[in-house]
Amino acid sequence: MPYFDAASAAPLHPVARQALLAALDEGWADPARLYREGRRARLLLDAAREAAAEAVDCRPDELVFTPSGTRALHDGIAGALAGRRRVGRHLVVSAVEHSAVLHSAEALQAAGGSVTEVPVDRTGRVGPGAFAAALRPDTALAALQSANHEVGTEQPVAEVAGACREAGVPLLVDAAQSLGWGPVPGGWSLLTASAHKWGGPSGVGLLAVRKGVRFAAQGPSDERESGRAPGFPALPAIVAAAASLRAVRQEAAAEGARLRALVERVRSRVPELVPDVEVVGDPVRRLPHLVTFSCLYVDGETLLHALDRAGFSVSSGSSCTSSTLKPSHVLRAMGVLSEGNVRVSLPWGTTEADVERFLEVLPATVRAVREQLGAPTGAAPAAAGTAPEELIVDSLGKRCPIPVIELAKVIGDVPVGGLVTVLSDDEAARLDIPAWCEMRGQEYVGERPAERGTAYRVRRLS
Repeated sequence: MPYFDAASAAPLHPVARQALLAALDEGWADPARLYREGRRARLLLDAAREAAAEAVDCRPDELVFTPSGTRALHDGIAGALAGRRRVGRHLVVSAVEHSAVLHSAEALQAAGGSVTEVPVDRTGRVGPGAFAAALRPDTALAALQSANHEVGTEQPVAEVAGACREAGVPLLVDAAQSLGWGPVPGGWSLLTASAHKWGGPSGVGLLAVRKGVRFAAQGPSDERESGRAPGFPALPAIVAAAASLRAVRQEAAAEGARLRALVERVRSRVPELVPDVEVVGDPVRRLPHLVTFSCLYVDGETLLHALDRAGFSVSSGSSCTSSTLKPSHVLRAMGVLSEGNVRVSLPWGTTEADVERFLEVLPATVRAVREQLGAPTGAAPAAAGTAPEELIVDSLGKRCPIPVIELAKVIGDVPVGGLVTVLSDDEAARLDIPAWCEMRGQEYVGERPAERGTAYRVRRLS
C-alpha cells in the first residue's frame, strides 16, 4: 500500500534502524556517569551531536536534543522571549507557521505580550518587505518556517534573516520539513527540527541556539543538554536520528531530483484528469517531494477515506476536522479552497509505478465522492427571461462543501448580473465561496452578518 504522507512522518530510514538497534546495546547507560558504560554512552551522544550540528551548520555546543520538534519550538520561543524581555514582548510570525508556533504566540498574548502575523500571498509565501515592516523596536523575536508543511512552499529565509539582523531581532527558523533536504540559509539565530520528518525515530527534536543570542531556558533548571532539555536523554533514538540525518543528506540531491520529477507529474496531470481542481503552493520554490491540490465539491475527509480504501495513504492540509470544525489556517491565509484538499508527500524510494497508479485511481475516486454529495456535473444553464434577480440559499447547519454545491446548482437560475445569497454558519464557507467564484469566473460581492450565520453574496457574470 503506497504511503504518501511523509510530511507527517517519514518511514524509518534503514540507517536509523541499524543505528537504533546498535545503540540499544551500547548506549543504555547514563552519559553523565564516569564509569565505563557511562563513558561509552557519552561518546555516542557527543558523536550524534557533532553529526547533527554538521547538518544544521552550527557548533556542537550550540545544539541540544529535545523530546520532539514541538518541544523544541515551544522551548526555543519561550527561551528567546525570556532572554530578551527587557527589549519587549512582541513576537513576529508568518500566518502559515506550524500550529506549535501559533500556540506559543497565543500563550504570549495571554500573558500580556503582542503578536504580529505577517500575511502570505496566494502561493503561501511571505513577502520579505512585509516581514521587515512588522519588526518594531520592542520586537523580542521573529519566527519563520523554512518551508511550509501543508503546501511545500519555501520561504525567503535569507532575505528575512537579513532584515532581522538589521533590526537587531533574532530569527527562529522551523526547519522541520526542509532539514533532510539540505542546509537552511544562514543568518538565523535559532533553529528547530524533528527527526521523524527525515526518517529518524519519533521522540527526537533539535534546538540550535547561536552563541551570542540572549536565551533564558524556562522551567526548572537541569544540568543536562546545557540546561535547555531536562531529563535523561533518549540516547538510542538520538543516535539513530543523527545517523539517519547524515544518510539522507548524502542522498538528498539525487533523491530530491527524482521525487521532484514525480511530483511535477502529479502537479501537471491532476488538473487534466480531474475537473475543477486547483493545485496550490509555489510551483517552483517548493519542497521536492510535496504537492497539494484542492477539489471543488468534495469533502476532504470523505475523499481521504476513499483513497485509503483504494490503497493510498494521503493526508489533507484542509478541511474542517471532526475535533475543531475549523479549516486549515494555512489555506485560510492563502485564500484558497479549503475543502477537498489532498496533500501528497512522497517518501524516499517512492516508485514511478506508485505515482502512476495514484493518477489512475484519483479521477474515479473524486467522481464517486462528488456523486455521493450530489455535486453538479456541468456548467450552469442559462436563466430564463422570468428568472428572479436574486436567490437566497439556506445552507445553515450544513458543512462545506454542501453550501458551495448548493450555490453551484442555483447560479444558473438567476440571469447574468443577478445575485445569489448563501446563508451558512460553517466557517469554511468564508474561504470556499470566494474560492469557487475565482475558479468558476463569478464575482464574490462580499459577506454580511445574518440573523443566523453569515450571508455570502455572489453575482453571476457568465
